[in-house]
Amino acid sequence: MVIDARGQGCPKPVMMAEEALSKITEGIVEVIVDNEGSADNLERLAKRNAFYFEVMSDGYDWRVKIVKGYVCAPATAAEEAPKAEKNLLLVVSTDTLGKEEELGKMLMKAYFETMKAYKQLPHTIFFLNAGVKLTTMNEEIVTVLKDIEAMGVEIYSCGTCLKHYNLESQLRVGHRGTTNHIVEGIMDFSKTVWIG
Repeated sequence: MVIDARGQGCPKPVMMAEEALSKITEGIVEVIVDNEGSADNLERLAKRNAFYFEVMSDGYDWRVKIVKGYVCAPATAAEEAPKAEKNLLLVVSTDTLGKEEELGKMLMKAYFETMKAYKQLPHTIFFLNAGVKLTTMNEEIVTVLKDIEAMGVEIYSCGTCLKHYNLESQLRVGHRGTTNHIVEGIMDFSKTVWIG
């Protein structure tokens, strides 16, 4: 079964996939989406349900194949490796710490530099609202965030927020994400911390 979910905003592609999977006991559901955030969410759906999956992209669209009921291929070494503990989800909804803008930008940079230096790292950082300016426009913080990402932290920026600020083409670190990361994070992570 092939589902064309291009042009559908989150979480619609996941809902369409869940509905299709609920109607079969065994088989393949392939979902076509036009953004990486939706592809990531479909991958998370498959992992959450222990379904085999494949993700392919031609640079414009993503095809996510989800297999229910049987395994088509042996597990990869990455799939067999123990998963990193989901200890902390950090949600950043502002580009400053505090009300004073100039000082707040300095403090935000210092916050991430301290996080990097002391290696006190969350599992995932999700940027939303004005926070997406940190992963796009603020070159100094982008550099620090790239280092933090290289240390194993997953970084996402809200796709709707990027679009609102006209920054979709300027994402420089991490991946485009959706509110599913927050909704699922409340259940999946030991702790969720908001900065905003």
